[in-house]
Amino acid sequence: MDRIAITGGAQLNGIIPVSGAKNSAIKLMAASLLTDQPLRLTNMPRLADTKFLGKLLTRLGTHVDEREGPDGSETILHAPEITSGFAPYDLVRQMRASFNVLGPLVARTGQAKVSLPGGCTIGARPVDLHLQALEALGAKIDLHEGYVYAQAPRGLKGGEIEFPFVSVGATEHAMLAAVLADGVTVIKNAACEPELLDLQICLNAMGARVEGAGTPTITITGVAKLHGATHSVIPDRIEMGTYAVAAAMAGGEVQLTRSRPELIDSLLVKLEEAGCGVVRTEDGVIIRRNGHRLEAVDVETQPYPGFATDLQAQFMALMTTAKGESRIRETIFENRFMHAPELMRLGADISVSGGEARVRGVERLEGAEVMATDLRASVSLVIAGLVARGETTVSRIYHLDRGFERLEEKLGACGAQVRRIKGEPEDAIDND
Repeated sequence: MDRIAITGGAQLNGIIPVSGAKNSAIKLMAASLLTDQPLRLTNMPRLADTKFLGKLLTRLGTHVDEREGPDGSETILHAPEITSGFAPYDLVRQMRASFNVLGPLVARTGQAKVSLPGGCTIGARPVDLHLQALEALGAKIDLHEGYVYAQAPRGLKGGEIEFPFVSVGATEHAMLAAVLADGVTVIKNAACEPELLDLQICLNAMGARVEGAGTPTITITGVAKLHGATHSVIPDRIEMGTYAVAAAMAGGEVQLTRSRPELIDSLLVKLEEAGCGVVRTEDGVIIRRNGHRLEAVDVETQPYPGFATDLQAQFMALMTTAKGESRIRETIFENRFMHAPELMRLGADISVSGGEARVRGVERLEGAEVMATDLRASVSLVIAGLVARGETTVSRIYHLDRGFERLEEKLGACGAQVRRIKGEPEDAIDND
């Protein structure tokens, strides 16, 4: 299993180009199942997650062609026919979002058999909202031996879907299914994340009729058939926010390019409150901090446009050396403070009670061996390692490879002393 070693103390100075959004790319890849014509996705990140989904789509009949285009990495997906409607556990377990192939398969072929995601039960982080959405569109759902059997032999029908609480994955899944349903579908209490708008733009380029993505109500008028299209993946706001926090942590000046600062405005406001210099540009954002210690500030995670839960761990790392005490409230996911004990191994002063963590800033962190517990937690340890005295070694970094493209290269180009230590391969499972 690979590890990453960071020698702390170096400031970051340079330019980091932001990759395409992982959370958008994997749903756009699933959209290729909705048409028998090629879907060309540009600005594609090259990640473990996109490779996992590519393997599953290949199993279902999709030709997946990764190449370098004039504007960077691109992927062409072509499913002229669905050769299998069966998504087995050994593939779905590796990435939770792969469950979203269920809706497109049923929409196009009228049936599918898809494993429940790895580590998933109907309870914490449930898939019941996904299934209720498909049932509202007329699909018959059966659960048996860890698999979902979904059938709509006469096709899906438009209907009203009202979620009891906001769910990004369920909203995306409903959109992917409803575009080929007969009639009008209205999704209420929909998630408003920018990745939803990105999915709408791509689906409409394929001939769908989707309106309202990015607002709480999405209206979809079903069409009989979709066609191929070319679509550029939105910049990854979580990667952008992560490198912004890394620059604030290490000090120096980093320019994040190929990005959209408005996507992380809630984070940038908090960085400014802490005393960090933030300059928004047409192509991204510049983060500056030279010499002074940051001030502790409080954050509370909220659905977009609030403070992203996927940036909570990174911000906690930043607060470990800030002046004063900060309170971090997690309102989206339970058990998402698993990085706190690992940060404490580096000398952080953190106490957790329920959904709130109190972080009392210390003068210095000390390098140590730590272990990643999930995708965002793993990068928080790298961020802390940037300022820890001595060497910090992060193990189980297959989590990092799921969501961050060329992390060592991007940080290293700005002066970070970070290297990968090769080890034996690990069979990674998404529990994030």
